[in-house]
Amino acid sequence: MNKPRCLTGLALKLAAVAAATLPALVVAVAPGAAAVQQVPVAAANVLNCTTDTDGYWGHAHCTNNTGVVTAFRVTVVCGEWPDTSGQWKTLKPGGSDVSSARCFGGTGVGSVGWEEG
Repeated sequence: MNKPRCLTGLALKLAAVAAATLPALVVAVAPGAAAVQQVPVAAANVLNCTTDTDGYWGHAHCTNNTGVVTAFRVTVVCGEWPDTSGQWKTLKPGGSDVSSARCFGGTGVGSVGWEEG
């Protein structure tokens, strides 16, 4: 009858190799996984927009040059008054629209931008 061999030494060596290798594998995988997670479904500022103001109203005129439906709204910074945003507008591919917002007091519009969502 054969006696079973003791694998304690071999098991310890395999455990040491696994312990030394596993963190390296995790580190090697983690940056790639993080980079993939940081890419949004729709890239920021995919719309082609221009803005204007008449002093108390701010407008964002946007065109969707992508192949996906995208929404936007105007954002207006008001001097000495709470900032404001316009209504969300949804643009189909190739579509265009305008979103507007008004400063109801203060010194009027300080700047006009847009937000995509």
